[in-house]
Amino acid sequence: MMYLYGASGHAKVIIEIAEQNGYTIGGLIDANPAITSLLGYAVSTAPPEDNYSGNGFIISIGNNQIRKRIAAELTSAHFETLVHHQAAISPRATIGEGTVVMAGVSINVEAAIGKHCIINTNASIDHNCQIADFVHISPNVALAGDVTVGEGTHVGIGACIIQGIKIGKWCTIGAGTVVVRDVPDGATVVGNPGRIIK
Repeated sequence: MMYLYGASGHAKVIIEIAEQNGYTIGGLIDANPAITSLLGYAVSTAPPEDNYSGNGFIISIGNNQIRKRIAAELTSAHFETLVHHQAAISPRATIGEGTVVMAGVSINVEAAIGKHCIINTNASIDHNCQIADFVHISPNVALAGDVTVGEGTHVGIGACIIQGIKIGKWCTIGAGTVVVRDVPDGATVVGNPGRIIK
């Protein structure tokens, strides 16, 4: 049995991946009492009576900070890893617990993906990339080889990062940005070539 925490559009994608991987979904948990169902599954504000014992769990929330907070709170939960059947994953890549990999993703040899990450639709992560925990790689992002992305960073849709770049923790890389130099912790980068604006 699998439970999802969060009942948004992001959760809909995760539900379908879980279904394709043969999981039985026990329900969803969401803090909003107005949401009572999603794609035919019951949504509750409270965890199941067994407090997830013996069940799988995924945090289906896009916000990296909230995902980190909830992961720290759910000490009794066993987190699964979900990979869409149309993703191409090297057998020499590693993917941490709680991470979700969407359709069309490519993850190449000796890439390492951390815990509770979102690797979104059609993203490309090349050889030897290191993606830390709680990162969101948005749709159509392209990471060349040997790129490092720090904890909690959000790489916006369609961004490109050239080989060997190091991006710090809790950064925001804007949509369509081309990153050609290292990015310090907490920075916001936009444009082509990417420039730090915050």
